[in-house]
Amino acid sequence: MNKITTLVVGIVAVLAAIFAVVAFTSSSDEDASLEGASEFQNVVVNGDPLPKFADGADAALGATAPVLEGFGFLGNQVSTTPGTPMLLVFLAHWCPHCQAEVPVLVDWSNSGLVPENLDVIAIATGTDESSPNFPPSVWLANERWPSLWPVLVDNKDQTAANAFGLAGYPYMVLVGADGTVLWRNSGEISAEALTDAINLALGN
Repeated sequence: MNKITTLVVGIVAVLAAIFAVVAFTSSSDEDASLEGASEFQNVVVNGDPLPKFADGADAALGATAPVLEGFGFLGNQVSTTPGTPMLLVFLAHWCPHCQAEVPVLVDWSNSGLVPENLDVIAIATGTDESSPNFPPSVWLANERWPSLWPVLVDNKDQTAANAFGLAGYPYMVLVGADGTVLWRNSGEISAEALTDAINLALGN
C-alpha cells in the first residue's frame, strides 16, 4: 500500500468516525425530544385561587386547593383532583434553580425516600421561547421526568401557577388527600429536607 492510498484510507476512517459521532448525537437528541409536543396547553381551574406565597405564616395552609384540569406535552389529560396526597412542583425551563432541583427530585424518586402513596405532578410554567433551555418538553425528557411522573403544561398566562400563588421557582405545594393545602415552599430543597417536610405535614 503506497503513501497516497494509506492517506486516503486514513482520511476515510476519520470521516467515518466523525459521521458516527454526529449520527449518535443526533439520535440521542431525537430520543430525548417529544415529537408533536405542545409547550402551551389550555388549563381550567376549579375553585378559588390561593394567596400568593410569602415567607412566614402561610395563609394558604388549611385552605382548599383549586383543582387543575389540563394536558401534558402530548395532549394527555392531567388533573390534580384530590384523592391521595399530592406534591405539585412548578418549574420554569429557564430557571437555574429548577434545573438544579429536577435531578434532585429524579434521584429522590429512586431513593426510597418518597412517602408512600404520594402523587407527584410537575407543572411546566413560565415558558418563554426566547429564554434559555427552551423547550421545556425536551429539558424534562432529557431529565427523564415524564417516565417517572406526569407533567401538566401551563398556558401563556400562567393560569395554573397563578391559581396556586406562585411567587418564585421552583415552587412546591403539598395537597392532602382531602384537597387541603398542607405545605408550600419556594426555592431549592434537598431530598432529605423535602421528605421530612412532607412526612411532618402528612403526620407520618
